[in-house]
Amino acid sequence: MTDTFNIYCDESCHLENDHQKAMVLGAVWCPLDKTREIAVRLREIKQKHGFSPQFEVKWTKVSPARKDLYLDLVDYFFDDDDLHFRALIVPDKTRLRHNAFPGQDHDAWYYKMYFDMLKVIFRPDARYRVYLDIKDTRGAQKAAKLHEVLCNNMYDFSREVIERLQLAHSHEIEQLQLADLLIGAIGYLNRGLQGNAGKLAIIERMQQRSGYTLARTTLLREEKINLFRWHAAEVQG
Repeated sequence: MTDTFNIYCDESCHLENDHQKAMVLGAVWCPLDKTREIAVRLREIKQKHGFSPQFEVKWTKVSPARKDLYLDLVDYFFDDDDLHFRALIVPDKTRLRHNAFPGQDHDAWYYKMYFDMLKVIFRPDARYRVYLDIKDTRGAQKAAKLHEVLCNNMYDFSREVIERLQLAHSHEIEQLQLADLLIGAIGYLNRGLQGNAGKLAIIERMQQRSGYTLARTTLLREEKINLFRWHAAEVQG
């Protein structure tokens, strides 16, 4: 029987002119047959801390007062062997030189980065359903293009490996909220921010549990927290 996985994708500071130096693309993934069990457990953790099961976990909501909730969520991620995370970090978007490459603009580069982020997750003998957090009005167009790019790069022209790629609302899907939290932590660290003690506690717990600084590329086969730090020097003309 072929394994099927759900992949939940999110992004931080991906726009070209948002005045943010670092960009992070990331994904949480788990086996399809474990998705409900994981979602239930994440809702139970919210309730344990006095929050509604419908409370939307977001990096922007992390504060010292809510620190224990978010630390519990991070610990659950590390304790559950069915949950995995991968992120691609672009430390400095100001170094991008799209005009040095024929036919490349920020959008084309963005899709290439998305493929680079996801490619180590995909196995040719498995099936994948990819869910993308809705960010803007171009979401449907972006999702269709990303599905096309991913399938073409995988030679998956009949879409047997990447079965679907669809937009989703993060407030409805616990794993998307978890992706937002982990991506937010990676972005905060790689932007050198310091102002929120709750957020710093989350980052420190992730560093302790993973054994990584969260600012450098990990081993390619790392299964739990897999990071790739992309350098614009590779594309200098």
